Amino acid sequence: MKKDENKGYVALLGWKLNAIDALESFDRRYIVVAPQWAEDYAKEHNIPFMSWDYERLDERSFEIAHRLQDEGVDVAIPLFEETVEWAGAINAVLLGNPRLMGQSMLFRDKSLMKRRAQLANIRVGIFEEGNDKGDVIHFLKRVNQALLKLDGDPNDPIHLKAFDKSGCCGHRVIRTPDDVNNIPDDEFPVLMESHLDGFEFAVEAFIKDRKIQFLNISEYVTLGYSVFIPATPELEKWRPIVTKEIEKLIEAFDIDFGFIHPEYFVTSDGNMYFGEVAYRPPGFNALELMERAYGFNAYQGIVLMFDPKTTEEEIKKFFPREVVDAKGHAGCFGVYPRRRVVSELRIPEETENDPYFEFHELQAPMENKVTKRSAFGTHWGLIYFFGEDPHRMKDLLKAQEELDFYV
Repeated sequence: MKKDENKGYVALLGWKLNAIDALESFDRRYIVVAPQWAEDYAKEHNIPFMSWDYERLDERSFEIAHRLQDEGVDVAIPLFEETVEWAGAINAVLLGNPRLMGQSMLFRDKSLMKRRAQLANIRVGIFEEGNDKGDVIHFLKRVNQALLKLDGDPNDPIHLKAFDKSGCCGHRVIRTPDDVNNIPDDEFPVLMESHLDGFEFAVEAFIKDRKIQFLNISEYVTLGYSVFIPATPELEKWRPIVTKEIEKLIEAFDIDFGFIHPEYFVTSDGNMYFGEVAYRPPGFNALELMERAYGFNAYQGIVLMFDPKTTEEEIKKFFPREVVDAKGHAGCFGVYPRRRVVSELRIPEETENDPYFEFHELQAPMENKVTKRSAFGTHWGLIYFFGEDPHRMKDLLKAQEELDFYV
């Protein structure tokens, strides 16, 4: 598509083909800032490219910021968790706002993030930093002591998370002191959290001029396995409260523009707790699910939020109405092999023949032995579904957990 010189020139931090395709068919000029291994592909396909190794954030962030400034770039957009701090440092220079660097640290450090939320009177669970296994055991005992557990009662679990990793990476559930022995020393320090009973869900909020321009609620069927968009009516009834909570985040984290992906818990007593928030596209291809459900390209939507030259008229034309304009419900399931030894990929008939099934991204196994999952592990690929009934979608995604895709 022809680029509009009067609109913003954006830098994508990280290599993601779906985002690049979205910018190719959008009216904004763009450049991809990614590691050197992507350079040959970029040249071959005429993709505007700048090579950069995302090593430890230091004074080199000013080097890339000034290179982009000399190129005429207006703003940098992080595509992955690892580039959020880089975006903050670069945009501090490009937009002349030093505060953006400190803000990016809040989005990267889960402990700082929760303290900032707590200071803004946002409800969070009990949490502490843990530097070693002894800290984890102490926290487990103290949490259960606070819950008035007696000797012999089963413990309430606690959760361990890496400070600066995305999604389920490094996420462990600890129930007993014996579980602590399975944690490698190199995973410390960690964030330790109390368990919240209830259901967890995610939000994707497009923000411009400190206002929510579009808000999606993604329903998790099983955390780390499956999600669908839009959510069931039972979850969507929380939308007014969710909107108020997102507005609290905008104030607490001083967000003028961009895209955030927070996660929340709703407990059995009806209270909503803040889990964490990311300042980049979510995992499990939620943006692709959004496009399937609503018909708009969410990567282009993110560019509109970041571009300082975006007009209010553009935004009004771009986004549909939440829920009511959805053409159906789009969901995906992350496949983990259920066997320790596998030889081939075999899509179950009940999956492939289901009217909601669309396609999958699974590959034949590269080796026979399945590596034992560490913590939540990483899925081997996604399967996509689309249909009209959210409850049928929820049941269908849940049913996939009992099927073998690798045999």
